[in-house]
Amino acid sequence: MHDLKQIRENPEAFDAAMAKRGQEPIAAEILALDERNRELLTELQTSQARRNEASKMIGKAKAQGDEDKAQALMAEVGELKSRLPEIEDRQRDIAVEIDVRLSGLPNLPADDVPLGADEDANVELKRVGEPPEFDFPVKDHVDLGQPLGLDFETGAKIAGARFTMVRGAVARLHRALGQFGLDVLTAGHGYEEAMPPLLVREESMLGTGQLPKFADDSFKTTDGRWLIPTAEVSLTNIVREEILAEEALPLRFVALTSCFRSEAGSAGRDTRGYIRQHQFEKVEMVSITTPEASEAEHERMTACAEDVLTRLELPFRRMNLATGDLGFGAARTYDLEVWLPGQDTYREISSCSTCRDFQARRMNARYRPEGETKGTRFVHTLNGSGLVVGRMIVAILENYQQADGSVIVPDALRPYMNGMDRLEPAP
Repeated sequence: MHDLKQIRENPEAFDAAMAKRGQEPIAAEILALDERNRELLTELQTSQARRNEASKMIGKAKAQGDEDKAQALMAEVGELKSRLPEIEDRQRDIAVEIDVRLSGLPNLPADDVPLGADEDANVELKRVGEPPEFDFPVKDHVDLGQPLGLDFETGAKIAGARFTMVRGAVARLHRALGQFGLDVLTAGHGYEEAMPPLLVREESMLGTGQLPKFADDSFKTTDGRWLIPTAEVSLTNIVREEILAEEALPLRFVALTSCFRSEAGSAGRDTRGYIRQHQFEKVEMVSITTPEASEAEHERMTACAEDVLTRLELPFRRMNLATGDLGFGAARTYDLEVWLPGQDTYREISSCSTCRDFQARRMNARYRPEGETKGTRFVHTLNGSGLVVGRMIVAILENYQQADGSVIVPDALRPYMNGMDRLEPAP
């Protein structure tokens, strides 16, 4: 959500920022609605004040024996009473329209976000590690994974396309990765572990920006709840409608949850394999902090996600996403892309975003600056993929593959695999 005061003060800057996100100029339209809304509020307040004043004058007129004046005042009060609901309805409708317009607009991009229409304009910031070299024909994760337990056929038989049954050695790897990710981010980086709801109310989805724009990308239950597309929704809404003490910040949460996405906006993309699923598991990080600390927190969060990849000895690069590739609620996003030998390219494995106060305004999440007793400010929120289990499995299978179809288990995961150092194809 955007600050109407800022739009009033500099509508040209707002439209210029929206243009970077591919949006048509809209400030004038919003400000026209805002002006009409304020006019109706003034009319409403004036009418209410006059009704109250006239009501008091009726008794005085009667006490003075001025029946004609009393009757005129009673008629005026009656007319005001009949008009007030109409004015209230009109004002409420316009206020709702303003909220609808604002809630459909993406976040303003940070100044250092590259300009560009799509992912081709993303800017590489650094690379870590070298892609492995192989002296045998490289396989992709589909050919490697099926003998190891990635059962695409059974998953599709049970639930349909984009569902996978994970069995055997890969199922053990799946469990190990989730626990490894949690341990790195809790013990290693101080995040508080949480086990949040997987079903949330509509207000929670609105608060983090999944609704109303991306309703088709999520699953809704028959009782009006939504399956979370990411634990970001549950974790960020911890502070919804709260006023926090500044000294309590930053708050850092992490959770390993199932996530559910309809992938309505990705028809035809990654239909083969384990890259893009309707159901997947993810270790998600969320930070709540002050505006002054949020830039440093974004760097910190991204470094935490990088640490996971570094410990697993996977080659990756950090990308600064361009305006045309930026998520709806993000002011800036760093993608970590891991090298996939089977595709001979880098692919996204983690995204870390700062939303600044965009989500906080939608959730009415604030803090009271230290030393102040009355004033509050909106917090800044950040979220990041600490470890997307399915995509990490893809990366490990392809980077650690051997000529005989087996896969070496990274050293960092072996304590979570009961010492198993290799995934072997089923006989």
